[in-house]
Amino acid sequence: MEYAELGQGGPAVSRLGLGCEPLGGTDWGSVDARQAAAAVGRALDLGITLFDTADVYGLGRSEERLSEALGQRRHEVVIVSKFGVAWESDEGGGRAKTRRDCSPAHVRAALEASLRRLRLERVPVYLIHWPDPATPVADTMAALLQCQSEGKIGVIGVSNFPTALVAEARRSGPVTAIEVSYSLIDRAAEQELLPDARAARAGVIAYGTLAQGLLGGRYGPDSRFGEDDRRHRLAHFAPDAWPRNRELLGRLERTAREIGHGVAEVAIRWVLEHSAVTCAIVGARSPGQVEANARALGWRLDPGSRQFLCASAP
Repeated sequence: MEYAELGQGGPAVSRLGLGCEPLGGTDWGSVDARQAAAAVGRALDLGITLFDTADVYGLGRSEERLSEALGQRRHEVVIVSKFGVAWESDEGGGRAKTRRDCSPAHVRAALEASLRRLRLERVPVYLIHWPDPATPVADTMAALLQCQSEGKIGVIGVSNFPTALVAEARRSGPVTAIEVSYSLIDRAAEQELLPDARAARAGVIAYGTLAQGLLGGRYGPDSRFGEDDRRHRLAHFAPDAWPRNRELLGRLERTAREIGHGVAEVAIRWVLEHSAVTCAIVGARSPGQVEANARALGWRLDPGSRQFLCASAP
């Protein structure tokens, strides 16, 4: 396992993190809850210490199930949780209605609820999940800093924030961690956000590393997803995306064969080798998937392979 400091003054974390949204049991199709929980145990065995969740994943279920799967070791690892998406009850069986809410009152309520579900006294890394246009980020940061002063938050960060809004948040207090979508198929963060994070010495947690499984090589243009699986509505799984996908996957497959690694391993390794990235989080539904993802560690891409892959990326 590889480890690094998550930003200036942040905790030491494994460079591969486990994305725990599947534990919530929603928006990923059919998920075997026991296998997903077993993936958490296998991640611990392999030295993974960063576990990424959010209060909205499964409307609290991801946090609860993560706490159960970690057991007493929940106090030893770095749990990243997020807030800022409020929801109405889905007791009627329909899809829950959500809305952005980063108001000071919601900061406090959301944090207290996450602490109860996680069975912790402090969330090691607490992120604003999405910007809330109705709430000045300075007001959200003030509430977070107050909770931090009370010992309920380790370090504060943001997720899905544009660079200008990160800078605005930073004027109110330390933004130690930044979570951002970043992969071979989504390189937008390279333009401003990643250089800015590196200059500010903020830790970067990359999500979407495998583009929701696309870069693992398991799916093709004939793959179909139900309405309970978010991939049915993602642009990079749409029919018109496949000419680009084929070209990129072809280069990934060629590189993987030449260097003796799996396609997913190469895609994860590519993300980890960006100088601004601290940790790549990858979801897993089973212990075997965790083991496969961990094979992205302990080696480096040669410059020629990296250049070959970059040339193909959008």
